[in-house]
Amino acid sequence: MQRHEWAIGARHLLTQLRRRLAAIASSDTESGALSLEWVAIAIVLVAAALALATFLAGKLSALEALIPR
Repeated sequence: MQRHEWAIGARHLLTQLRRRLAAIASSDTESGALSLEWVAIAIVLVAAALALATFLAGKLSALEALIPR
């Protein structure tokens, strides 16, 4: 990545951060700040992904045991 591209990316991240901080500081609750519902949804999705990964790892181990050596 070239230095110019890095600077554009950094500027974009800073702009997004400023927008988020302004949304949090404002009294408007619908201004784009994360709400408790979205945080709860994210936690549920992460927990479901971890449970699925654990389940599939167990199934994969069981299938690997069936392969003759």
